[in-house]
Formats: sequence, C-alpha cells, structure tokens
Amino acid sequence: MENKGNFENTASTPAARERPTLKTIAYMTGLGVTTVSRALKDAPDIGAETKERVRMVARQLGYQPNRAGVRLRTGKTNVIALVLSIDEEIMGFSSQMVFGISEVLSGTPYHIVITPHSHSKDPMLPVRYILDTGSADGVIISRIEPDDPRVRLLSERGMPFATHGRTDAGLTHPFHDFDNEAFAHQAVEKLVKRGRRRIALLQPPSKLTYYAHIRIGFQTGLHDYGAEEVPLRVNTDAPLADIRDIVEVMMRSANAPDGIVCSAGSAAIAVNAGIEAAGKALGRDLDMVSKQSVPILNWIRPEIITAQEDVRQAGREMAKAVIARIDGVEPELLQSVSQPTWPESGR
Repeated sequence: MENKGNFENTASTPAARERPTLKTIAYMTGLGVTTVSRALKDAPDIGAETKERVRMVARQLGYQPNRAGVRLRTGKTNVIALVLSIDEEIMGFSSQMVFGISEVLSGTPYHIVITPHSHSKDPMLPVRYILDTGSADGVIISRIEPDDPRVRLLSERGMPFATHGRTDAGLTHPFHDFDNEAFAHQAVEKLVKRGRRRIALLQPPSKLTYYAHIRIGFQTGLHDYGAEEVPLRVNTDAPLADIRDIVEVMMRSANAPDGIVCSAGSAAIAVNAGIEAAGKALGRDLDMVSKQSVPILNWIRPEIITAQEDVRQAGREMAKAVIARIDGVEPELLQSVSQPTWPESGR
C-alpha cells in the first residue's frame, strides 16, 4: 500500500531533520524519485492525482530544488538578479519593485536575488560580479544613463536583462520606463491652472536618462502655459537634509517660486520641510506637484498634488521581459512605457 503522507510524526524521521530533497518526497509519498521529479516538472505521463499529492508534500516540507544540482544538470541558476540602489529608501520605491518582480517569478522556476549597491560607488561592480561568477540567468538594473556602460557590457556578454529606464545610444534592449516627460508637462499645467507662474523644478541628476525627459517636459510646459522657471540648485540625489536647507533658503528669498515640481516622492518630504521652515504654506503661498510610488505624500500634506508612478507594475513588466529574453524573444518586443495617473484631487 502506498504511503499517502502521514505528517504527524515527520519531525522524528531522518529525512525530516535535513533539507528536504526529492528522496524526502519519495519517502513521504511512497513513490520513486524519478516519478517525484517528473511530477514536479508537470510531465504529461504522470497522473493529475499523483502530481497534486507530490506537490502537496513538497509544499508542506518546504522543498526547493537544489540550485547547485540544477546548474550542473542544465547550466542554469534559476536566479534573476536585481541590482538595487540602497540610497535614501524611505518611500517604498524599491520594495514596490521587488513585490512586482516577485509576483511574476512566483509562477516560474526563477527566484529573485537582490544585489544592493550605493549610487556613490562604481555601478559596474555588481554587474561584473554577476557576469564573472555566472550567478544569475538574468539581470534587472535601474538608474539608467543615456550611454550606460552596464547595458553595453550585459549586451556584449549575452546576458538577458531588462532596465528600469531607457538608454539613448542606439542599443536595443528590454526596458520599462515611466513617462517623465508627460509627468513634468502635466505638472506645469496643473500649477498654472492654480494661478502659479514662477515654478521651480527639483530634478534628477543630469547623468541619468530621465533627467532629459523631465527637462523637456518641464520646459515645454513652461512655454505652452506661459510660466517661467525659478532655478533650484539641488537635485534628488542630494541628502534629504541638504534639500530641505536649500529649499528653505530659496523660499526665504525675494525670488521665491509660487510652484514646485518634484521628480521624486522621497525628496518631496524634504521640500515640504524646507517650505515650512521658511514659514510658508502649501495651498496658500505656493503649490507643489510630485510623483510618488505609494500613496503617502497626501497623508503628510493633503495639499500636495500627486501623480502615481506604478513601480510595482514596472517590476512585473521587467520580470516578464527578462524571462522572455531568456526564452529568446527579441528585445524590441520587450519595451514598455507607463503613463502618470492623477487622483481626483490632483486635477
């Protein structure tokens, strides 16, 4: 008679005290190791009832395929490496991206491995490590530059990858991006509709691709709606305390703006602090527009006009793109751009 899987005393069995393997599942189900392996791979010659029983036992035991064994047999790691900046992570941007990637990978053999780095360090280091060690089947990177050396290296080495952002150097590769040009243009429009004409922009650092997108949208908006720019001598990579102090000085000056566009949700908190330190108030002395990845800014200050950047969706799109690239789909078919969404209060 087959063992149907009595889990009451599994803790006392020799198999249960070690990391569960195919042999463990075979022991618990009374099936052969080959049958168990084929059931987990959804082989067509294994019955549905047997597959379900094997999967149930695997779930209860917490079974995971041995990556070293998989790599020896197939040459694959079943790992997608996410190279992620750890700087000033206070608004859930990174976690939302991880959630989105994980949602897609949960239905596949792949696992996400996060490779943290600081944008103040050499951005090539984590990518070279992944390539030199062969520790992943695919890579996801962010903070993209127009002629990004990481993109060139990954392309040259034939590593499947996707980027959060676009390049501008004739390289065709998978990406997902947010339409920052549309965001900045629409932000200026919303401020002008509230009677604001002197507008400052807290922009990203000029080395990143989306700096140009933000600037184009902002400048076009100023031209289209008859506004002028008030220079803000800081960018979103600056420490939040520095942003707060510089905004305070700007708001105390005779050249203070009556509108601000902020290109990062976390930085908007520092901008608001600088405005309040100068004795000014949003909705009265000026208005501010910011994008955000999680709906938090309006809890802090309901007066902030917000646009939603769906970073979780970005994670999903990039995960799907990397898997498709591993499967041989052409990169030009794996490119997408999402639009800003404005809540009712942001009209």
